[in-house]
Amino acid sequence: MSDFVWRGRIDADDSGVTTRWHQHVRPLAQADRPGVVLLGFACDEGVRRNGGRVGAARGPQALRSALANVPVLGEPAVFDDGDVGCECGNLEAAQRALATRVAAALSAGHYPIVLGGGHEVAWGSFQGLAHARPHLARVLIVNLDAHFDLRQAPHPNSGTPFFQIRAWCAAHGRPFQYRVLGISRFANTQALFDRARDWEVPYWTDEVLQTTDGVRAALAALSRDLTTCDAVYLSVCLDVLPASLAPGVSAPAALGVPLAHVETMIDHVMASGRVALADIAELNPALDRDALTARAAARLVARITRGWAPHMCR
Repeated sequence: MSDFVWRGRIDADDSGVTTRWHQHVRPLAQADRPGVVLLGFACDEGVRRNGGRVGAARGPQALRSALANVPVLGEPAVFDDGDVGCECGNLEAAQRALATRVAAALSAGHYPIVLGGGHEVAWGSFQGLAHARPHLARVLIVNLDAHFDLRQAPHPNSGTPFFQIRAWCAAHGRPFQYRVLGISRFANTQALFDRARDWEVPYWTDEVLQTTDGVRAALAALSRDLTTCDAVYLSVCLDVLPASLAPGVSAPAALGVPLAHVETMIDHVMASGRVALADIAELNPALDRDALTARAAARLVARITRGWAPHMCR
């Protein structure tokens, strides 16, 4: 477990169940049944390499702080496996270490949520799933993000993880099933749109997802993929949200997708019962205001956790 101490409000004078996350989360070493495992990726080396604003390495601790006072309302068991750090700028080693920890949690029957950290977390998350479940032929990647993160670069960074995953899929004879919701037409180059087209990557823009009709259409299309895949890897980059709600990211969104619509999409994906792991990327507390981004991230983590509850033995 990390050096984070889970503490928060205790409603000792109230009647009934008043349990909050800081009273519910236990170290992974105390796990006595399958549950949700929180694993921090305290790294923003990929953001630095990508020319972004660093500070997301402190994201996991800020997210835990925001989660501490969230009330427990139907969550399964939740365990904390601490953080994976990045020593001396060695991003590749950090991603390998993350993959090892994700694979171990999956192999033990848990559901990991990786707390980022830059979106370079995605390469480590996916590798962990690939190591733990090599028999899965069709892994559907659902990314809620303003960016494709399909960039080609001399060195891996926060903009390359899904390019790397696509290369891995090609090398291993696997389909690259990647769907992106929240793409901004003002934050991705023509080269990225062309690559998405050439690689048959369906995407829905932030403009489309402003309305309930747009969200319904996106989810209707996504439903077909959810029913045919072997497992789902859900990734949420916090820059998919409006800057007014999520200022604490490397690249705040001028428009973004409303939080209520992001939650609707997450609920839909979780209801499939096929989500094997999830991660939350780009929380940068150094750029946050009144912990708004951390609070939004905590809400999403709790929502994902509750979404797993019906599919677990409790």
